[in-house]
Amino acid sequence: MGGRAIILNKAFQEKKLSPSQVLVLGFLSAIAVGTILLNLPASSSIGKSIGFINALFTATSATCVTGLIVLDTGKDFSTFGQSVILILLQCGGLGIMTMSTMFAFLVGKKISLKQRLIMQESLNQFSIGGLVRLAKYILIFTAVIEMIGATILFFYWQRIYSPLQALSLAVFHSISAFCNAGFSLFSDSLIRYKGDLAINLTFIILIILGGIGFLVLLELFQYRKNGILSLHAQLALKISFILTLIGFIMIFFIESQNISSMGNLDFSEKIYSSIFQSVTARTAGFNTIHIGSMQNATLFLMIILMFIGASPSSTGGGVKTTTFGLLILYVWSSLKGKEEIQIFKRRVSQDIIVKALTVITLSLGLVIIMTILLSYTEGEDFIKVLFEVVSAFGTVGLSTGITSSLSIAGKMIIIITMFTGRIGPLGLTLALIQKREPEMIRYPEEKIMVG
Repeated sequence: MGGRAIILNKAFQEKKLSPSQVLVLGFLSAIAVGTILLNLPASSSIGKSIGFINALFTATSATCVTGLIVLDTGKDFSTFGQSVILILLQCGGLGIMTMSTMFAFLVGKKISLKQRLIMQESLNQFSIGGLVRLAKYILIFTAVIEMIGATILFFYWQRIYSPLQALSLAVFHSISAFCNAGFSLFSDSLIRYKGDLAINLTFIILIILGGIGFLVLLELFQYRKNGILSLHAQLALKISFILTLIGFIMIFFIESQNISSMGNLDFSEKIYSSIFQSVTARTAGFNTIHIGSMQNATLFLMIILMFIGASPSSTGGGVKTTTFGLLILYVWSSLKGKEEIQIFKRRVSQDIIVKALTVITLSLGLVIIMTILLSYTEGEDFIKVLFEVVSAFGTVGLSTGITSSLSIAGKMIIIITMFTGRIGPLGLTLALIQKREPEMIRYPEEKIMVG
């Protein structure tokens, strides 16, 4: 992977590749290496290759921190295979180029301007100012949070398993949860712990911290010193809280009487399960109840939550909470006859509104196309197909149970959807467009009737 990074860096320095293209190729390189390693007999628990398509699917799911699986991670992969998956999801969660830049920083290499531009693209920042400092905090936050999570899980599981097994379980699940990956070494994900407060709370906190965004984490960390939060942080926190609350309330009331999912659980288990599924649906991928047994109303609610996803500059996917928030604010301002969006005594730039609308339009287009294709190749119930596609796009990893039975064509559709969802439809589009020519001619304006 190091040789590939050097080639990409040289190409970028010669201005043959844009930052977006470098990011795309970086993820493709990681997926390629992961596919080769996972396809080796040593990665399988039975010493036999799992097959190229299964290796490609798993490598893509891990690198894109999705969590959709065609094989049982705990049973079908050896310790070596599980280690490859863990490395891929750690790199994918933080971003391939961010990991490369942080590695260069750790070995004492000077971060060039061009590397900062790539990091700016990777972290979706407005400027290159303070990026190296942000990268340092990302490394520190990740190490500290994952270490604390692993420690808590280790002391919990060491009562049940041997110390070595408890440690491997703790490290794997802590990283998977913080990276919002959803990979689990348990065949039933976390269903066996649906009534356990310690496990539920630990995973919920790890998922939220990983999905809220590193920039927001930094602002919260420095809040006592600065006493202020940026408009971005305030909007991300508020939208995340509202979505989690709405999800919890609706899942609780819809599924409480559903015998197939939560109907037989006691009150505390219903509360835990409702909160957990509301949080995890926003790109984490773990589950404490059977997703396939849920009501269609709940599945559609979770589809909406998965589509929205986590916050920008986080380990999660989706169109992002702030994008969704800006869409709602834009519609509300239009209904009130206002030309500008105003929130928290601040005015939002029109350029950001245009970008938000573009992201949502491209994302909806991708989901529609992939849903049509997957419906044609698989012939499953529409709600299950739509759920699978949005789960792949939002890099969530939740499934109603059709992932393992997908055809080769279906697997390829999901692979493309996972990759596009992790890169972002807008980022992938910009990467495919080598040159964007400035508009030299401005034509006369004319109105079109809408609505």
